[in-house]
Amino acid sequence: MDIEGFIRDKLAKQNNNITKEEEKSLRNILANRIMEYKDISNDHAILMAQSVIDEVQTTLRVQKTDDEFLKDIIAIPMSDIAMGEMGVGSRGAGDFFVHRKIAEIVASTNSSSLVNPEAQDDGGVVKSPVSRAKSNNENKEEDEVYITTAVDGIHSRLSEYPYLGGFHVTRASLRDVCVMGAEPVAIISDLHLADDGDVGKLFDFTAGVATVSELIDVPIVAGSTLRVGGDMVLGDRLVSAVGSIGVSNHPPTARKRAEAGDVILLTEGSGGGTITTTAIYNGFFDVVWETMDISFIKASNALLQDDLVKDVHAMTDVTNGGLRGDAHEISSTTGLGLEFYEEDIKKMVRPKVRSMLETLDIDPLGVSTDSLMIVAPRDIVEDITKSVKSVGVKISEIGTVDNTGIPRMIKQDGKEEILEPLFREAAYTKIKKLVGETTPEDFEIMKEKVQYAANNSIKKKNKVVDYIRNRN
Repeated sequence: MDIEGFIRDKLAKQNNNITKEEEKSLRNILANRIMEYKDISNDHAILMAQSVIDEVQTTLRVQKTDDEFLKDIIAIPMSDIAMGEMGVGSRGAGDFFVHRKIAEIVASTNSSSLVNPEAQDDGGVVKSPVSRAKSNNENKEEDEVYITTAVDGIHSRLSEYPYLGGFHVTRASLRDVCVMGAEPVAIISDLHLADDGDVGKLFDFTAGVATVSELIDVPIVAGSTLRVGGDMVLGDRLVSAVGSIGVSNHPPTARKRAEAGDVILLTEGSGGGTITTTAIYNGFFDVVWETMDISFIKASNALLQDDLVKDVHAMTDVTNGGLRGDAHEISSTTGLGLEFYEEDIKKMVRPKVRSMLETLDIDPLGVSTDSLMIVAPRDIVEDITKSVKSVGVKISEIGTVDNTGIPRMIKQDGKEEILEPLFREAAYTKIKKLVGETTPEDFEIMKEKVQYAANNSIKKKNKVVDYIRNRN
């Protein structure tokens, strides 16, 4: 429970102008909420509640300051569209739109990078010149080193299962580095646990991260551990992220490098955090074990070891919105078309996982299966297939790239379906089925409001940058 948010909402609705009686009533309500979480006396709870009210009232007074610039900085450029309404985090059309707006803010900095959020790719890449010795002689030359970074957040429904959450978010972060053609060299962890959470959750999560670290021999080098909302959030919700860093000596295998005529290959996917959540919350507990592997990383490492990555045009993991989402994003980024074959795709979902999805009526193409999708010239397909199979990972050809500009799938009955992301990814829990996947009727209006808020954020950033530069 966000006790600061609760009070802030109540006071803001009354313009921070309440009577003593209203304040007393609000304080008592909050005190009762606090005692639902804290084993403390009523008197202590009253003191805590009053402290929260006092602090929030003080902060709201900033709206009356004569410092107009400060008020501008503190004021949030509201869109009046909530996260859930827009489907942010639900890996669909709404989520993709918001991420493109975030990318616009990043792009407004004019900072240079090879791959940044504008590409809507899995990881970001910068190029750094370094001097290093050639392996075959003592001379030195300046080579280009490509540094890839990626970060992923824990699946929200795995807060109660920290070990699984840590395991799968680490895999996800490492995958994002691998698909850019880089070799993972370090892992970092950012861990936030709410005030009433048991410290054991920190250790359990870290053990999950450390399991993947040990299995692939990539060290955990840094991290941060804090409370969610400090004293102002009650409960035991776990929120965390894991980042990965990778290096390579060849250009990244970003989506934008795909070319017409390329072949699309897919490794067998068993899922990660999404499939684990689906299994736990729908009672398919044995499916959890299907997700506990490192096949994806083994496959990408095999391509690195066999020096094939430099010839691959693009790689991605089938995650955000499933293959539907990835196909749409690749097509949008490159302007190319993609033709997929439904029967071949479904064969690349591990049988027990596919059976669960079919039983629950969940579209396998609309959820994260964590397969490795490779886009490469026809002449190296045989070498790629041989390399991946050599480490015990299944792989198959599932489609081709063309100049149509349309991502589409040839269904088992021969009919053609244009692949478009749903407003949210395929619903895989009961609550998600209730929320639904359909696009809101006013989606275009929602997008305009979100765009307006993003534009205002850029204006604020520019204003503060100018102020600091001129002052210095």
